Amino acid sequence: MTKVKICGLKENVHVHCAVNAGSDFVGFVFAPSKRQISIEKARELAKLVPNHVKKVGVFVNPTIEEVREAFESVPLDYVQYHGNEDPNFINQLGYPSIKAFSIRDKDDVEKASKFNVDYYLFDAPGTDYAGGSGNTFDWSLLDQLSIPREKVILAGGLNAANVNQAIATVQPFAVDVSSGVEQHGKKSCELIQSFIQAVKTSKRS
Repeated sequence: MTKVKICGLKENVHVHCAVNAGSDFVGFVFAPSKRQISIEKARELAKLVPNHVKKVGVFVNPTIEEVREAFESVPLDYVQYHGNEDPNFINQLGYPSIKAFSIRDKDDVEKASKFNVDYYLFDAPGTDYAGGSGNTFDWSLLDQLSIPREKVILAGGLNAANVNQAIATVQPFAVDVSSGVEQHGKKSCELIQSFIQAVKTSKRS
């Protein structure tokens, strides 16, 4: 069954919504973004997350100290690197990891093969920030992907209306959504529930 990550959570009510609707991962953004939260807030939200739901911290070009503090303090299950972090940096920290790649062409896809991480997240290029643009990218660019599908997380412009097509086309391990479950820039419990239901009832799932 395709897994779901609801990213950019900031409020208790939306963490509850995501968990109760069946999300497999929840994402807390520590990088500059309209969804950015503090370590203290993430620690508070993490208390609402049961052990079977994995907590992911999203960073863009952080320092080693920033990652370590968040990972240990919240605590986190995975670190998502969404910037220009190189393999050595990620390996040095040694935490369970997700590396995000902004996909414009085949060359961007090829960059993933240089990394040894738990999951590879393929996203549309950011606009104001590194991710969360609400745009899709050309999924066919992943047709010849050398990385096992069970390590692929698909992101970028997904919503309840297009996620079934996305799953059928890419066959990822998981799908990641942020802006696609928002109304007026704020998470919506109704949209979170609709998105997760769409994923869990898709033909591949």
